[in-house]
Amino acid sequence: MPEFKYEIVKELGVISENARGWTKELNLVSWNDREPKYDIREWAPEHERMGKGVSLTEEELLTLAELIASRDEEDSVE
Repeated sequence: MPEFKYEIVKELGVISENARGWTKELNLVSWNDREPKYDIREWAPEHERMGKGVSLTEEELLTLAELIASRDEEDSVE
């Protein structure tokens, strides 16, 4: 598997934490020295390991926020 680099440019917040201490986070991450993107994924306690996640441009993040804000109560899973 090819090597890749990442730098957490800014930690924006923790969404949740599991029993093993891993946290699902929203961060601004630069992958392979590219322009940073908003990134949602699980991280080990010291950010030494990570799970699968999704990276979004600012435009995609704003669209996601609009979709969340416009959902109806009927759309809730609870």
